[in-house]
Amino acid sequence: MANLFNDDNSNHTSDLRRAWAGVLKRLGPEIPSAWFERFIRPLEPVSLKGGIVTVNVPGRFVLEWVRERYLGTIQSLLSDEIGGHVVVELAMQAQEKKAGLSSTVVPMPIPSEINSRFKPADRFTFDTYVRGQSNRLAVAGAKAVAAEPGTKYNPLFIYGASGLGKTHLLHAIAHQMLAANPKMSLVYVSAQQFAEEFVNALQGGKIDHFRRAQRAVAVWLVDDIQFVMGKDKTQEEIFHTFNYLHSLGKQIVLTADRAPKDLYLMDDRLRSRFESGLVADIQMPDTETRCAIVQRKAAEEHVELEHTIAMCLAENVPGNIRRLEGALTKLAAQASVEGVPISLGLAQTMIEQYYGAGLMAKPAFGQIVDAVGKHYRISSDDIKGTSRKAPIVHARHVAVFVTREITGDSWKHIGTLFGDRDHTSMMHGYTKISEMMQQDKDLRAAVKMLIRNLYPEA
Repeated sequence: MANLFNDDNSNHTSDLRRAWAGVLKRLGPEIPSAWFERFIRPLEPVSLKGGIVTVNVPGRFVLEWVRERYLGTIQSLLSDEIGGHVVVELAMQAQEKKAGLSSTVVPMPIPSEINSRFKPADRFTFDTYVRGQSNRLAVAGAKAVAAEPGTKYNPLFIYGASGLGKTHLLHAIAHQMLAANPKMSLVYVSAQQFAEEFVNALQGGKIDHFRRAQRAVAVWLVDDIQFVMGKDKTQEEIFHTFNYLHSLGKQIVLTADRAPKDLYLMDDRLRSRFESGLVADIQMPDTETRCAIVQRKAAEEHVELEHTIAMCLAENVPGNIRRLEGALTKLAAQASVEGVPISLGLAQTMIEQYYGAGLMAKPAFGQIVDAVGKHYRISSDDIKGTSRKAPIVHARHVAVFVTREITGDSWKHIGTLFGDRDHTSMMHGYTKISEMMQQDKDLRAAVKMLIRNLYPEA
């Protein structure tokens, strides 16, 4: 991709702009419209040289906001649209002051003005959320609070890595609540947005207005709460808002990229409150769920896709759900450009071209068993066999643990891989190794080494 575009080539500049338009189209539904218009729409890609895309940003405030919250996503989407890895660099535009105008910074609108316009994204509903083993508890909790807000699971705390569907669930909750009661007083805010508007309210002397907007609601949805770690004053405000709403029985739902216990720079009082309701994680989906997600996305986009092709994408495209859905979009576009139907061969070629270089694919089951067997000096056949000798059983349990950690596959599927064993025996083996690792530091180090050597991205 190096030097594919440059400022001296108008055709290449046009290609970059078309790629950027694709990024905006894909990013738009995932961001509240007020944020999109305020922070994303003004961005302007100006060049791509040596694999680096320079994007002009109108001011430091917007630059910092985009860098902290969406730079990684934008870079991933743009790489996907262009067809090769690029690095996005944000450059602040120099803006000339117009004569006669004050240079005072206009504060952002306070939450009541933003949230009165909040509408959950049309495609983020419970019907379009693919449920699997990796997200079952989170989905069940979200549906419960959407059906009966404030009566149980309050607060609901959902955590998981970026791109696994946390924001989707928040929008789905809002959809169901608003469908039942269109006049429902509901606030949806990211922790980053909360922090910025809190500071602006303090500076503008509108703190009372800010607090009324956040607290005069029946439902408080807060996305990416980890962004306020280390911000003491903002945490204090969130603490008091949380207590106020919770004391009145108002529903609170929060998301983060890690569990409450891992929010190390968060006030202990907040962490304990986050853990006082239901804490549900969303893990990287197993292969079957990834396949179902691809098929759902294909149906939404009216793309004819055979199950074998969907499974090929699910098994071989690394990364989160956004990247997986982007691969389907790329495959459909490539088939359209070439004027051919989507085939398994075309999918394999696309995967090798765009997702093979520089990204480690998950190891196959055979590779995992071979690595465990080599470590314990036990043959792969014995590990997959029926022997009940203690050393072999231990190695088998380690192989089960490593397989689950790396692939995230369902217990039923893992049982099939180990010779059609019952899923409960797979769960038992996993739990036993997990418990042993807490007490045995040598075992813990050995298992982590196996996982790291097999799949560093795990």
